[in-house]
Amino acid sequence: MEMCQKKSWMEVAVQMEAYGKMVELTESQKYGAIFGGVIILAGVILSTVVFPFWNLIREDVFEYSITLSSSDGVCYANTADEIPKTIQNCYFEPGTPIKLKYGKGLAWATIVP
Repeated sequence: MEMCQKKSWMEVAVQMEAYGKMVELTESQKYGAIFGGVIILAGVILSTVVFPFWNLIREDVFEYSITLSSSDGVCYANTADEIPKTIQNCYFEPGTPIKLKYGKGLAWATIVP
């Protein structure tokens, strides 16, 4: 009866190489793997640090304001963020109090009834 012998990792590696299990990468394959790793790393860095997805979704702000001027269906109003808002389809007289909805940091708004 044959006994199982404990083999060292070196003996296993030599046997695997003898059977053709060890694969040697060519220079182009090595450079391709490095290039692919760099692309993946750059994608991770860009998606998490430079351009987070949640920056695409702006927070809506609701605020009461007064129209500053109105002409040809376009009104302008000043808001707390100190960015004058442009309001389309607005036919209010200057000085009329209105409720606005706008994206944080944007220069356009809509009137909320």
